[in-house]
Amino acid sequence: MKAVVYTKYGPPEVLQLKEIEKPTPKQNEVLIKIYATTVTSGDARLRRADPFLVRLYFGLTKPKKPILGVDVAGVIDSVGNDVKLFKEGDKVFGSTFDFGLGAHAEYKCLPENAVLATKPENLSYEESAAVFFGGHTSLHYLKKGNIKRGQKVLIYGASGALGTYAVQLAKYFGAEVTGVCSSTNLELTKSLGAEKVIDYKKEDFTKGGKTYDIIFDTVGKSPFAGSLKSLKKNGFYLRAVHMSPSAIVQGLWTSMITSKKVIGGVAVERKEDLIFLKQLVEAGKIKPVIDRRYPLEQIAEAHRYVDKGHKKGNVVITVNHNN
Repeated sequence: MKAVVYTKYGPPEVLQLKEIEKPTPKQNEVLIKIYATTVTSGDARLRRADPFLVRLYFGLTKPKKPILGVDVAGVIDSVGNDVKLFKEGDKVFGSTFDFGLGAHAEYKCLPENAVLATKPENLSYEESAAVFFGGHTSLHYLKKGNIKRGQKVLIYGASGALGTYAVQLAKYFGAEVTGVCSSTNLELTKSLGAEKVIDYKKEDFTKGGKTYDIIFDTVGKSPFAGSLKSLKKNGFYLRAVHMSPSAIVQGLWTSMITSKKVIGGVAVERKEDLIFLKQLVEAGKIKPVIDRRYPLEQIAEAHRYVDKGHKKGNVVITVNHNN
C-alpha cells in the first residue's frame, strides 16, 4: 500500500510517499480502507518536533511513528475473528491518535474499541474526516470551562480547525459568542454563529474593558496577561496550544490564588465525544469547514499551507485507490 513516511524531523520535504506492507488486522481489529484524512496543525508540529518536548514522546532523534495522520474516514475492508462492533463494508470515521497515528496511508488497522464509529449519513468521506480533531478538542476544552447557557465566550482563532467548531459548539450550548480572527474570515465566523467578531489586526480585545466567562485560545497567540484581566470572576482561560514554561507557572499560580482558572494540556479522546459530534452533525447543529483538499501524493504541499498558519477550518487529504 501507499503511505506517507517521514524518518526525520524537519520541513515538509521530509515527507516521502512510499510503498509499504499492507497491515493485517489482529483478532480484535478492523482494517480500514482510508478514503480521506486531514493535515492538522498537530501533524505539522510533530513533523517539525515543535515544541522540542515532542521528541520526548515521539522520538528523541527521529520519529518513532513514521506515518502521521489522526483523522480517518473510510470503509471497513476486513475484520478480525473477535470483532463484534463492525463488519466488512461499514462506512466509518474517527481517530488513530491512541494507536500510533498512521492515517496518512491507504489502510490502517484499529482495535474495534478505538475512537471509531459509523460516519454521519449526511457527510461525505472528506467532510467526515474533518470532524473529529477540531470538534473533539473544542468540545473537551469548552466542557473543562463549564460552559453554560447565557455565558459570554470569546474564541481566539475562530476561523481555524478548532475555532470553527468552538464557535458552533459554544453557540449550541447557548453562549453569546465573540470570535477573534483576521478580516478575511469575519464573515465566515459570523456565519457559524458568532454574534460579535473582532479583527485581531485592528483591535486588541483585552483593551476594550469587556470581560468574558470563557476565553478559549485555539491557536496559542492570545496575550496571556491581558486575557486573564479580561476574565470575569470564576472565569476560565482555555489554551489548546502548548504554553511556555513561564506561562504554565503563571497559569498555575493564577488558578491557585484567584477564582480564575487557566486550563491547558492534551485533550483526552473519548468515543462518546465522537458519537456526540456525529449526532450534532446529523441534526444540522454543527458542520465541518474545509479550506483546501489535496491528494495523498501532494501531502507535502498541504503541510506547507498548514505551516503558514492561516487556514480556514480544515485541510483534507483524499486517498484514491487504484482499484
